[in-house]
Order: sequence, then structure tokens, then C-alpha cells
Amino acid sequence: MNLDAISSLLIDHFKEIVPLTEADILSILPKLEVKVVKRKEFVLQEGQISKHMRFIVKGSLYAYYMEENGKEHIVQLGIEQWWINDLYSYLSELPSRLYIRANEDTTLIQISKRHLEILYKEVPALSEFWRLKIQHAYVNLQERTFENVRSDAYTKYRKFISDYPTIEQRFPQYMIASYLGITVEYLSYLRKKHLSRLS
Repeated sequence: MNLDAISSLLIDHFKEIVPLTEADILSILPKLEVKVVKRKEFVLQEGQISKHMRFIVKGSLYAYYMEENGKEHIVQLGIEQWWINDLYSYLSELPSRLYIRANEDTTLIQISKRHLEILYKEVPALSEFWRLKIQHAYVNLQERTFENVRSDAYTKYRKFISDYPTIEQRFPQYMIASYLGITVEYLSYLRKKHLSRLS
């Protein structure tokens, strides 16, 4: 996939939510950076400050934090056409508490915070895009928080596969289990339970 094709995917993604003129697009394109990461390579590590918004063109990434005993807790999964970042670090300019790592060989488009601040003035529609995106992210976070408290594991699993029908095949079982806050063994049980109810 060449640079123009990669960039057009992000432009089309913006245009799904906000209108862009040709002049807007000409302002945006020079500020995009394509980054290719290999499987298991880090995009962000704990202690670094996140200075980019990251759009997944191809591949998949996951974000997690580490307990003192070395156990990973996955808080975000990402596939094509999704954004992935530590928004806390990006917005506060404080060191990240997360790691973001490639689950597969991945191609990203990055926009630096400095360039995005310029684009907010040059292309006001992008400011509206991010206002809507961050509102949506906040609503999803609150919904997930309530769901974790109120819902049993099977309900959470069913909602997960209903909301993201293709994602389960892209990540190892232990990552899905960690994201749902259950053990791998219990995830296997829930899968079997779900399949038996479908048959």
C-alpha cells in the first residue's frame, strides 16, 4: 500500500464524521506520519510521554499496564480503522502508565500533538472531529466501568463479541481474557457455553 492510499484511508475516516474541503486535505496530508511496527514491537512504553494520536491502517495493537508482580492487564485492543493511545499521557503531557504494543505487524498513521494543534486552527472541522471522538470514548469508558460492576462475565463476553464480532480471532485467548477481567480457563468455558446456546 503506497503513501497516498494509506493517507486516503485516514482522510476517508475523518470525512465519515466531518466534512473536509480540498484545501483542508492539503493542510492535513503533510502533517501525517506513517509508522510501521513489527509484531511485539512497542509503540509506547511506561514512563514515556505520548506525543501522537495513532490511527491503525493495518494490523492490531493492544494497550496494557503492569502490576508489580509482572502481570499484564489489557485495557484496550485496536484493529484497522481504530485509534489507540494513552489519552491521559497525551492530554496531560505526563509520563504514560501504559504500554502499547503490536499484536501483529502493523501500519499506523501518527499525528503529533504539535501538528494537531496547528490543524485545529487551519482545519476547524478536525477540532469538531476530536470533540466528538473524545466524547464517544468517554461514554464508552463509563459504560464499560458500569458493565464491569453490574454485569456477570457471560453478559460481558456476549456484549464483547456482539460489539466486536471480528476481534476475537485477531488476539490470543489470554489477551481477550485479560481485557474482560477473567481467566483463560473461564473464557474457554464461556465460549463453550455460548456455542452450546447457539446450537
